Amino acid sequence: MTTVFSNRLAQARAATAAAGIDALLITPGSDLRYLTGYAALPLERLTCLVLPAEGPPCLVVPALEKPAAEASAAGELALEILPWQESEDPVRMVAAMLPAARSVGLDDHMWAEKVLRFRAAMPDAEQRLAGAVLSELRIRKDEAEINALREAAGAIDRVHARVPDWLKVGRTEAEVGRDIADAIIAEGHVRIDFVIVASGPNGASPHHETSGRRIEAGDAVVVDIGGTTAAGYCSDETRTYVVGHSPAGFAAEYEILRRAQQAAVAHVRPGVTAESVDAAARSILAEAGLGEYFIHRTGHGIGMESHEEPYIADGNARSLEPGMAFSIEPGFYRPGVYGARIEDIVIVTDDGVESLNKRPRELVVVDG
Repeated sequence: MTTVFSNRLAQARAATAAAGIDALLITPGSDLRYLTGYAALPLERLTCLVLPAEGPPCLVVPALEKPAAEASAAGELALEILPWQESEDPVRMVAAMLPAARSVGLDDHMWAEKVLRFRAAMPDAEQRLAGAVLSELRIRKDEAEINALREAAGAIDRVHARVPDWLKVGRTEAEVGRDIADAIIAEGHVRIDFVIVASGPNGASPHHETSGRRIEAGDAVVVDIGGTTAAGYCSDETRTYVVGHSPAGFAAEYEILRRAQQAAVAHVRPGVTAESVDAAARSILAEAGLGEYFIHRTGHGIGMESHEEPYIADGNARSLEPGMAFSIEPGFYRPGVYGARIEDIVIVTDDGVESLNKRPRELVVVDG
């Protein structure tokens, strides 16, 4: 892995220079882990990778965090780790390393407090988003990353395989959600990112999460779950279940949704645009009179973050390329009645698409 991170640092430095940015300043988060392998804690104390367009990078860390940094993959790189003491100002330390900088790229998720401190310490340097550089590196996954996403998808598949056992009449969404959360860890994740159990009318809210509502016979239940594995890669999968029997009209609408999701997956290949994948799903729902109930984009990129580039949405004319990973998750949401969504993570291959999630997409009727 040392070679992987060394190559990423070199690629990021070259891309920084090409973008006309003098240095990237990367604080804890997915960008830092992507570049160095260091999953640093986000703290009020500054940890910052200083990656100049010219010259060697270094990692500025609180003295008490130096052992953790050295024990990570960053410790195996040709990367100087510079500790700072409590009596020192690490922001000014970083600024002193870049006296001639006229532009710096700050990671997209840097805390505002640190952004403003860097602005004060480097008043002559234009602040830009590092994402303009790093998203282009991260958007195409290499084979190791694809394998990590396959493992994450397999882990969340195993959780969904257990969901029917927990969907019982009289149980609350929160109770089911706790079972799912435990299983996310048990089946191979180290972190729970989200658990949505949206039953009956709650299914009409795409990001409902859970509540004290008790599951009833005839409920449709949207279950959207995901986590992060030890390798740092995310899972995300949605399946919709019905308990006992389908609500009136639901099964027919669900079958239209299944066809829409299948059509969008089948459309994926190198050279087609992100928005055309969205249109492949949306057109089928619109033709069936469900278009007004499909109220979000068809998908989002995934990797070391649950949501990243590319976004599969109307207006995104970017052409898809091999190695891009994203969700395909059309849905429909009838306010006050029910909702449904089907979501898989897919990878663009050299000549088509690979769906990482393997669970059935047909409507699952659970004996409640």
